[in-house]
Amino acid sequence: MTTSADTPRALGFWMCTALVVGNMIGSGIFLLPSSLAAFGPISMAGWVLTAGGAIVLALIFGRLARLSSDTGGPYAYAREGFGDFAGFMIAWGYWIALWSGNAAVAVAFAGYLSVMIPAVGESALAGLVAALGSMWLLTWINVRGVREAGIIQVVTTVMKLAPLLVLIVLGFAYVDSANFRPVNVSGMSNISAISTCAALTLWAFVGLESATVPAGEAKDPKRTIPRATIVGTCVAALVYIATTYVALGVVPSSLLAGTNAPLADVAAVMWGFGGAVFIAVGACISTFGTLNGFVLLTGQVPLGAARDGLFPAQFARLSRTGTPVFGLIVSSLLASALVAMNYTRSLAEQFEFIILLATLSTLIPYLLCALVEIMIRARRGDYTRLSPNTLILAALGFAYSLWAILGAGKDVVFWGVLLLLAGLPIHVWLRWQSGNAHAREET
Repeated sequence: MTTSADTPRALGFWMCTALVVGNMIGSGIFLLPSSLAAFGPISMAGWVLTAGGAIVLALIFGRLARLSSDTGGPYAYAREGFGDFAGFMIAWGYWIALWSGNAAVAVAFAGYLSVMIPAVGESALAGLVAALGSMWLLTWINVRGVREAGIIQVVTTVMKLAPLLVLIVLGFAYVDSANFRPVNVSGMSNISAISTCAALTLWAFVGLESATVPAGEAKDPKRTIPRATIVGTCVAALVYIATTYVALGVVPSSLLAGTNAPLADVAAVMWGFGGAVFIAVGACISTFGTLNGFVLLTGQVPLGAARDGLFPAQFARLSRTGTPVFGLIVSSLLASALVAMNYTRSLAEQFEFIILLATLSTLIPYLLCALVEIMIRARRGDYTRLSPNTLILAALGFAYSLWAILGAGKDVVFWGVLLLLAGLPIHVWLRWQSGNAHAREET
């Protein structure tokens, strides 16, 4: 599915970069230190490995963006390379990852809001209202138009980086080397601990492909999208590693584990309650911006698939402002249901389960996209431009994605695969409807 030449392009380099950085630097870095503290300082190794894998994937998506500028990102690439069935499965899995990711981000927003409004953290119902309220407010904004969502993404990305940079720059003076011993407090082997940490930290990099999804809305997409993807991923990786180092160095792992607002706790140790509020405000802005970006994508992915006949036609209908309202509303309804199903758990427990589920749903598209450039070139009959770099990136991206799936754990893989297979009847029904319509036209 391509965009017509006369369609106005609303997203430039800075908006696309903000989409990448904004979708990555969000709930992950503000809540993950709590989950990682259960493993201790060895979790830093998981960050480094995940950052390396994410940069490899960013390079892969950068190359794919030069091959195709169709709306849909991973879905569009998989469909061209592997055909309609793979395209549907990728669109379905990636869509699941997006709306379930929205649930996790909304929960993270409520977690940091509880620092300023304690009732949100003390009452499960209040936390539920805060999470759902933020999600539906941003759904309404995205219904109004892509450009409005893009402007919010730029503003919130700038505002979210400020408190993190303050925490990093000033926090090094408060780091206590004694907090980095023992290195592994999980009771697991070092390899198992690193693998599990890598699966958790990958959530923070989910969204690195964000600029490829609304490609039809981007200015000069074959140049803008690769640059935005690579620059955004590198910026996020540096911020993640530095922030986690400060968090683990300032607060002992035993105290950091399980808290709803870990970076606010770190700031409280350094600067008191005022510091905690400063970080909590930044975290609320950050998660709000990430949620905005993910809501945008929940409409764009099924939009691309529906225009190709692989999703129900309702997802392809646009409003007067050019937004896929049906997809946005259905996605937010599903995310709301996921939050509501888990609202009796603590915010930290909800977050950890949902991010692993969302990450797995994203890893399967990543796995196929690692190899899809080879398939696209083969289908186009282009056998002369398959460079060694392409093969190396494909091998590294595939191996990393496979390893990260292994680290997600049996329960998450089970539920993730079950959700993925649940889409098969929809694909069969759409193929039957399409074939039936074609047969009637012939008669």
